[in-house]
Amino acid sequence: MIEMRDGARIPLHTVGSGPDLVVVHGGGVTIDIYRRLASRLADRFTVHLYNRRGRADAPPRSVPYSMQEDVDDLREVLAHIGAVNVLGHSGGAVVALEAARQQVPMERLAVYDAPVQVDGLFPVGWLPAARAAAQAGDTALALALTGAGLNTQSSAGRLPVRMQVAITKMFLRTPIGRTMGELVAMTLDESAAIDEHCGPATRWAGITAEVLLVCGAKGPPYYPKIHRALAGAIPNARTMELPGSQHDGLARATPRIVEPFAEFFARR
Repeated sequence: MIEMRDGARIPLHTVGSGPDLVVVHGGGVTIDIYRRLASRLADRFTVHLYNRRGRADAPPRSVPYSMQEDVDDLREVLAHIGAVNVLGHSGGAVVALEAARQQVPMERLAVYDAPVQVDGLFPVGWLPAARAAAQAGDTALALALTGAGLNTQSSAGRLPVRMQVAITKMFLRTPIGRTMGELVAMTLDESAAIDEHCGPATRWAGITAEVLLVCGAKGPPYYPKIHRALAGAIPNARTMELPGSQHDGLARATPRIVEPFAEFFARR
């Protein structure tokens, strides 16, 4: 249990042995989807998971949402553990990159599908309609619009909206669907915050950590473009595309996805 500066207490879930590695989860999910990843790294690293505020066993988040609260929490988590290795996924990747930009001490930072708003590359045209649906209590429509807006490579997003909603209603009956439905308003708040942190790639040029920017080759096509722009600005950064992998690659945690991260963090 880690006590934050504001008195909130965030539970820490730790497995494994070896160098410390903190995982910052994406939006719309909890740490549960990263337990396979943690178990497959646990023979080489001490892997620390924590739920960001507003999810599962974490305290409520502040209203209105501010990404800075997530950044400050990550700072406290790293300081408490003494960790200098961070792995961020999706929205959590943006939190980790922003923390590194603010000079939160890190030596190595790996991200998977970081939706940084660089030169308008991250799509947000879908966001107002999705937020309106969420505010109206139409979770299925909000989640359908979010899925179609983010997964621009998916043929499902080109179906008529009523069909997308019908598919989403079936998805909402699954455990992961229920979680994403419950958290959709938070996901939309985070997407808006990501858009607000927009700017040229040079905004991130002050990051001193070694950075690995990974994306799935079968995921949305804007991630490689965002990562290349960031790698061109961050002094010690490189990109990697994983063949056959999609946005949920870290949750699937197959060996071909896990090993590049393990090698990155294990290098002397």
